[in-house]
Amino acid sequence: MARVSQAHLDARRRQILDGAARCFALNGFHATSMQDVLKEVDLSAGAVYRYFSGKDELIAAIVTEVLGGIREAFEEAARQTPPPPPDVLVGQVMTQVLGLGGGEAKHGLAWDGEASFPRLMIQVWTETLRDGELSQVLRTGFVTVREAWVKVVEGYQEAGVMRADIPADHVARTMIATAQGFAAQQALFGSAPVEVIQDGLRGLMSMESPR
Repeated sequence: MARVSQAHLDARRRQILDGAARCFALNGFHATSMQDVLKEVDLSAGAVYRYFSGKDELIAAIVTEVLGGIREAFEEAARQTPPPPPDVLVGQVMTQVLGLGGGEAKHGLAWDGEASFPRLMIQVWTETLRDGELSQVLRTGFVTVREAWVKVVEGYQEAGVMRADIPADHVARTMIATAQGFAAQQALFGSAPVEVIQDGLRGLMSMESPR
């Protein structure tokens, strides 16, 4: 029997993850069965279970991959001196990593149509309230993402383009909350171009103290 190449194995795993993400985003975790996933990816049970033991492992893998892609994007930005300004940076991450604003995801899952990251994000947040293991995966991922954002903020401060008397972690958390909130709006109230959050951040950044 011919040996299966690593490229083939990676492509098959990618196919399963993308298909499962579409199912979860559209119908939620509980309403989606492994049979739904098998039908979506058009593979046999044996082919899918070779990579994932079940639905819980699929969910954890998707969450870990998305958070890893976000962390990687901000680590790349932190290596620039100074990093791109917040409005540009957040827009780039949402377009390249999450596929918002009509962009193609640069890292990880391929989001398309209604099966978008914002919809899946809401599902994940809800599920972590009852699933301790998934909650830990999300917490661990959040820590690594926050560390990457902190490096970006420190880059701003070292370059003298942001006040240095405010803790970098506080700024990083606020930037994360802004991105999360906009993604939640996408899921709950309909799609909006990424330029909306970029313009909003630009407006806030332009404020000056009254004289």
